[in-house]
Parts: sequence; structure tokens; C-alpha cells
Amino acid sequence: MSIAFTPVTVGPVTLPNRFIRSGANEMMTLRSIPTRSLLEFHRRLAAGGVGMTTLAYIAVSPDGRTFAGQGVLNAASVPHYRAIADAVHGEGALISAQITHGGSFVQHKELSTPRAMSSSGGIDKMGVLMGRFFQRRMTRADMDMVRDEFVAAARLAVEAGFDAVELHMGHGYLLNQFISPLSNKRRDAYGGNAEKRVRFPAEVLAAVKRAVGDRIAVLAKINLYDGAKGGATVEDGIVTARALEAAGADMLVLSGGRNIESSYVMFSSPLPYDDLAKMQGGWLAKLQFKLLKMATPKTVRFSELYFLDAARRVRAAVGCRLGYLGGVLSLTAAEQALNEGFDAVVMARALVHDPALVAKWRADPAHRSACNACNRCVAAMYGGAGTYCTETGNAIDIRLNGLHAGEEWTDAA
Repeated sequence: MSIAFTPVTVGPVTLPNRFIRSGANEMMTLRSIPTRSLLEFHRRLAAGGVGMTTLAYIAVSPDGRTFAGQGVLNAASVPHYRAIADAVHGEGALISAQITHGGSFVQHKELSTPRAMSSSGGIDKMGVLMGRFFQRRMTRADMDMVRDEFVAAARLAVEAGFDAVELHMGHGYLLNQFISPLSNKRRDAYGGNAEKRVRFPAEVLAAVKRAVGDRIAVLAKINLYDGAKGGATVEDGIVTARALEAAGADMLVLSGGRNIESSYVMFSSPLPYDDLAKMQGGWLAKLQFKLLKMATPKTVRFSELYFLDAARRVRAAVGCRLGYLGGVLSLTAAEQALNEGFDAVVMARALVHDPALVAKWRADPAHRSACNACNRCVAAMYGGAGTYCTETGNAIDIRLNGLHAGEEWTDAA
């Protein structure tokens, strides 16, 4: 049997195989409550053979939402997340909650303060589109508040039946705004060199680990590198990985790129900015996507295992569990990553294209994903159905996005 289909222990839990569905925005929440559509999306992945599926971007507080209707872990949402966990467990898979805070990467106006907070003050790159031109530097009290919000969210994840939490520390969200020199301009103990920049995220992870680590696994998603001028390098990524290992991380998921400055690094292919402009509307959004399209290098081409070289360097530097992410389209590629010492293979787009991909690999090891990395699933998530593959048309019934996760659709509804 392929190593890919063997169990792996991550902290206090054991995955039935080495495949993890990556946290990637589904946009299937309604007024910050998960919908029946989100349940079906992840139940389908579990039935398709993944060892663990990750619910993407669940905010630790209302101010932590990237989008106004995005999911928040609170007392009101727990029963609905529990319904999703039960559905995934019923198909034999584990389930992880990706918990995070957007910081200044906030695409709505429903903040409790006039300025979004970040590691440092200055121009609010995302807020400019909404007339919010400046962000504010976090104080020690702000940092304590956010740390405690992550802890509270992790405890609620336990209550909701999740097997793991994944702290999102990549792609330009708040914890990454501390790690990356693109955002962190502080001159105190939390800014400067890579060791100081990762200090606050490591404090958050350590606090979460103390609170829930004997009950569920604690993961972190980090950038191997930012891929933008002046951003974090692989050397910085190694420093981050070592600090989080010391803080108690059960597994690190290795990604890269930043949402604004270098999104093409994340995907190893250009985003469909013309499609995104049509989906979002508004002249400011259209201007933003036009500028991002112009900033994308014309030489960007998708390649399988595109993060492998950088990930190898982190693998050599730490001993904790590592999940390899980035361009796995075949069982052969998955096995290569596992044979090089990575403990799990983490995928998103290939599983959006075909939720049953893992089961197909088990039945036919020569099967290859037909995902072409067009990234139109990213644009599709802004539509009413949430994310789906536009090539296969495998969207969840759009009517289910109007129901809470535990509710059934009927003609009467």
C-alpha cells in the first residue's frame, strides 16, 4: 500500500491517511453562520477520501472577518459547525477549523474602530478601497485581546467537535502582518529581525496549545516566503518554523505568497483578474484588479510541486510534522513529497476540481488530476454558490446557501 494511504498521528489525533484538504475560502456562510452548502461541500470531500478537511477562514472575532458575512466562531455558530463536524466524521474523515484574524486585510466597513489594526500603522492598502486610508499600530492591550480571541475560538472549536485548529499565519492576514517585513515596521520587541517578528504569532500559538492541545491538534499555516520585493525569505521562513515548533505546533502547513503583493506566488499561476473584476463590480475594485494584473509577471507558469525546493529547506531545519502544499496533481507527486520527509500532502484546487480525487488515486494510482490551475474557482467564490470548479460545473445547490448547516432543504422551505 502507498505510504499516502497510511495513518499519521498529529498531536493527539490520528488521520486515516496523509491527505488534507487545505483551508481555502469557500464563501458559504450567511450572516457569519455556516450554511448547509458548506456542510455538503466538506461532506463530499470526506466521502471522496481525504484524511482531514479544513474549513477555511473562520474569524476569531467580528473585526477579524475579511468579508462582512464571513464565519465567526461564537456561541451562535457552534451548533452549526458541529453539524458539519458530525457530517465529516460520518464519512470517516477528520475536520480542522482554520481560525484567523484579518487585521488590516478587511474588505468590509463593519469594524468596531475607525481604523483597522495591524502590526504597524501607515497606509491601509485594502482599506483605501473603502475610504479607510490608514491603519493603526497594535498596542500591547490589542495583542493580549487578539491572543485571547484565538484561545476562545480554539476552545469553541473543541465544543463544536473539530479535531484540529489551524492558525493562519500566512498570505497577509494579521499574524502574517507581524511575520512579514512588508507589514511589520515596529522597533520594539516585536519588530526588526525575523526572530522578533514571529514572537507575537508564537505567543498566540503557545497560548492556544496550552488551552486545547491535549484535546485537539494545533496546526499553523505559514509562508515559506512572500515572493515580493522586501518580503520574507526562505531564511525567514525557517526562523518562523523553528519558533512555532518551540511554541508547540503539532504540524506546520507550508505555503507562500501574499494576497495583495504576490498572490500569483500562492498559486504558481496568475489569478483571473478580469473575472474577479466582473464578480466584484465597482470602479475601485476594477481598478484594483487591473493594477494587480499589471503587476503579475508574464513569466508565471504553473509547475507541479512548485514549493518543494523551499519546503525541503524547512524540512531540514525542524523536526515537527510538516504538511507539503503546492501543486500536487498525481499520486506520484504526493508520494515524492512524503518520501522526502513531509508527513502529509495538503491540497485545495485539485479537490475543488474533483472532491473524489483521493478515492480515485486509491482505485487507480496512475490517475492524474485534470485541474489546469486556471484559478477560476477563486473568482467563482464571489458568486452566490461559493467556490466550485467552473470547468466541471460541480457547484453545490445554490439554494443550500440560504440554510443553516444543520437544516435540510425541502420544497416547502
